[in-house]
Amino acid sequence: MQDAISTGRFLARLAGLTDWKLLAQLGPVALRVARLIAVFRSAAPSHERMARFEEELKFLLDTMGRLIVQWTLNHLEPQSRADMPPVLYWERDAYRPKRLSPTRNLNCLFGPIRVSRWLYEALDGLQLPALFPLERSLGIVAGVATPALADLVARLSVDFTQRQVLETLKVQHHVAWGAMTLRKVTKAMAEGIAPHQHQAHVDLLLSWLTEAAKSRGPVRFALAVGRDGLMLPIRGKGTYKEGATATVSVLNRLGQRLGTIYLGQMPEPGQGTLSDELTRLLRDVLAQWHGATPRLVYITDAGFHPRDYFEKVLSRMLNPRDPEHFLQWEWTVDYYHACCYISKLAEAIFGPGRAAHAWAAKMRRWLKNKPGGIYRVLRSAGALRKIRGLVGEDQDYHDGYAYLRKHARWMDYAERRRRKLPIGSGVTEAACKIVFSQRFKCSGMKWDIAGGAVILQLRVAVLSRTWAAVRDAMFAFQMTTLSPTHAPIRSFLTTNAA
Repeated sequence: MQDAISTGRFLARLAGLTDWKLLAQLGPVALRVARLIAVFRSAAPSHERMARFEEELKFLLDTMGRLIVQWTLNHLEPQSRADMPPVLYWERDAYRPKRLSPTRNLNCLFGPIRVSRWLYEALDGLQLPALFPLERSLGIVAGVATPALADLVARLSVDFTQRQVLETLKVQHHVAWGAMTLRKVTKAMAEGIAPHQHQAHVDLLLSWLTEAAKSRGPVRFALAVGRDGLMLPIRGKGTYKEGATATVSVLNRLGQRLGTIYLGQMPEPGQGTLSDELTRLLRDVLAQWHGATPRLVYITDAGFHPRDYFEKVLSRMLNPRDPEHFLQWEWTVDYYHACCYISKLAEAIFGPGRAAHAWAAKMRRWLKNKPGGIYRVLRSAGALRKIRGLVGEDQDYHDGYAYLRKHARWMDYAERRRRKLPIGSGVTEAACKIVFSQRFKCSGMKWDIAGGAVILQLRVAVLSRTWAAVRDAMFAFQMTTLSPTHAPIRSFLTTNAA
């Protein structure tokens, strides 16, 4: 009932417009819709006619949407200079209205529109760029796209190539952009959400920790961290360079994963940016968490960067709630990497064949299920070498044995399984695939660092399920920063729209 009353008031207000210009523009389109319906109903339906009916109807509805958006934006500001605020302040500089500028080409979800808006010029004569208060108040992105269209473009760019995004915009939204315009919009969106990404990650992890703490099960809930790297094709480089990704997951009291936060970094010497971002995230989450301390686990392979991060950061991380004590992080070397070295040992001892396969399978079971399994594997390998000698390469045996012995203290898989903790870095390995490979390693692709960082920023937000939060935070922040500057014009716009 209330909706019907509101709709009636809106229609009455629309019909009471003094200039009737909007209705005059919509009328011909509405007649075309009626004619389209009549033509479709006049003959027997078919697959082809149904498809054309929907396509033509969508085009006409988009046309109506485009006209409505265009008319609405062009009637937000008054036509008279006397009705505009005489002075606006932006970044400590004063501006005054100069003229109602010619129409500006913009794009919305329904297609291209043309909008006129007041231009403000600096009072001090320093040749500062002109100011368009309406565009800033509306949140126009990169000077070409409404917020809704920019949001759509950013989400499309997460999964699709540049060419596919441009084709989608042209076919489905009647927006004909070039590659440079698309890059401007995606860059603006990435830069806009970047300052809010960290807090969105913290909030989401805290919500999962709350859910995990309330769960029922035989073990403590856990915060699981992993990191890994993969090689990316970088433009202008003779070889691939290593990008990096990290994951932070929450496990409930049954060992079930509730969710995962993804981080990523384009190739960088030392991977310092990713390490700093991951460290800041962990510290802030644990500082803001007020429940029981979760079990802290770190699951990676034994590569240089993952090992270095554990030794220099995690093992020395102070408890933010008790700065006199260190946090107790448990490092688990990925079970599947350990199995690869067992296979290497098997071929060195037996040579390729059934015997090597059988011994390796048995050792993998011991490693996974028996207490102290890694030491059983090492004793078996040492005894076989002493009794049988080596059929394969001595270096393969040495590499496999040295790897397993060096990391034995972090391979107590039976105990970790008893506590329902992960023993494999599958989540992080999958992150390499979904964060990077699916988007960055398609056929023929090469990336520059800056361009890849833009897509990576957007992709991480979508994969971590924080996109809506960071997008809304970006819009809210933009309105907050506009408040002291555009209070007069925003007050006028609000009054005029009421």
